[in-house]
Amino acid sequence: MTMSRRFSALIVVSCIAWGASADGANATISLVPKPMQIEQKPGEFSLDANTAILVDKDSPDAANVGRQLAERIERATGYVLKVSPGDGGDARNAIVVTSKDADAKLGAEGYRLDVTPEGATIRATGGAGMFYGMQTLLQLFPPAIFGKSKAEGNIAWTAPAVRIADRPRFVWRDLHLDVSRHFFNKEEVKNYIDLLAQHKFNTFHFHLVDDQGWRIEIKRYPKLTEMGAWRKDIGFGLNPKDGTAYGPDGRYGGFYTQDDIRELVAYAKARYVTIMPEIEMPGHACAALAAYPSYSCEGRPGDAPRDGGIFNGVYCAGNDGAFEFLENVLSEVIDLFPSKYIHIGGDEVPKDNWNKCPKCQARIKKEGLANAHELQSYFIKRIEKFVNGRGRTIIGWDEILEGGLAPNAVVMSWRGMNGGIAAANAGHDVVMTPASHCYFDYLQAKTGEPKGIGGFLPLETVYQFEPVPASLSADKAKHILGGGGNLWSEYFPNYAQVQYMTYPRACALAEAVWSDAKSKDWKDFQTRLESHLQRLKAQDVKYRP
Repeated sequence: MTMSRRFSALIVVSCIAWGASADGANATISLVPKPMQIEQKPGEFSLDANTAILVDKDSPDAANVGRQLAERIERATGYVLKVSPGDGGDARNAIVVTSKDADAKLGAEGYRLDVTPEGATIRATGGAGMFYGMQTLLQLFPPAIFGKSKAEGNIAWTAPAVRIADRPRFVWRDLHLDVSRHFFNKEEVKNYIDLLAQHKFNTFHFHLVDDQGWRIEIKRYPKLTEMGAWRKDIGFGLNPKDGTAYGPDGRYGGFYTQDDIRELVAYAKARYVTIMPEIEMPGHACAALAAYPSYSCEGRPGDAPRDGGIFNGVYCAGNDGAFEFLENVLSEVIDLFPSKYIHIGGDEVPKDNWNKCPKCQARIKKEGLANAHELQSYFIKRIEKFVNGRGRTIIGWDEILEGGLAPNAVVMSWRGMNGGIAAANAGHDVVMTPASHCYFDYLQAKTGEPKGIGGFLPLETVYQFEPVPASLSADKAKHILGGGGNLWSEYFPNYAQVQYMTYPRACALAEAVWSDAKSKDWKDFQTRLESHLQRLKAQDVKYRP
């Protein structure tokens, strides 16, 4: 990994402090996440109905960002701004999106933003940087610019004059969403993508299958969704009236067709977000095995559970048919998702069935394995060989270290940092997602919160997250790709609850994985967040006050 993958030293922000006024005039600057370098200049830029958006004529990325910027401005202000080809130079009363004279040292996701009384210019080498520059520019305007419809009243659509240079600290910045325990429809997932992209996350970790539900159409195995996508009721001790995912026949659940997946992938791509699918194996497979029980050790049909826990729904590691099944599933998944990484889970695998199963014991003997832990390693390595053969890389939870790590695997460390440290020291890339700082299903206060899984994760703890352990040497620390936040949905029966648990904690995490660690300042973040929450409010996000 080169320094372009993780920036260990960034320029400290020179001028930050912000609380936006109601009309945007004389506003100080309040940006989330905090940019690398910002200098405030005299004056302000006024947006009006005659403002132009000028984009590089031969750049699909510039055109894409220009179009999204125009749509956002029209929705909030009613101004219909024309997106036209430009020459990359500054222009009067215009917003310019260009790669001309972009600073290559800022990398593929970095950008420069110059706002003057005459106009604004976003310079970046690629589409992601242009998109993030747009997000920063929007935050300079009054919060109503993020509104879902035309703002009421007389709002001065002004942005303070600034010069900003910015780039992310880490190349991996993700938010996860579990849609297995509770299903969230396509439009809700799009909104989730919109919000994470707005906060400069670049990866959506899409947890599509688990014990309680299978959510992706697989053409070769239709019973996965016919049976595995539905259950009798909401479960988890929740009020059935709080759930929103009921089918016409009253069953609880749902799934995404392959056309839905293609639509979501394209939607995310336009926002410079990669969707990484997670297909759990060898454990957390009750929903799949309820539909295709012959791939379990027992070979008997069962029901997908309606409550949380760790279950014996585990694929039979001694059954070649189970591997054929999973390879066929993964083939369709890989065809749908262009992501370099395919998440295969690998966590919380009970070994009881394997220890009793004649086929699994025969596999252990044939392969010269010591025990069921090494059988799990055999399972992961066999799947990895298939996935690598399709040009992709597997990533798994830190349990995949048990029994020996697959040669090319990336580790997502959730049981603290130790798994990630071990993987990095062994030369493997790592994404840090420790439950101590990154599990957004944990409660946000010790009392007064909705029903939840337990645990306690206040906003300040998320803000203090540091993905690179101090114990790692510099040559090993380069393997820390970044970090992410996880939303396990056992107690999220509707999308409003997802938003409540995600924001503003995701704002704090966004800064932890984007901004320079040396610029971290909790009190400063709290001040900027007060203004930022007004942006979320304008979007009708059901954030936790």
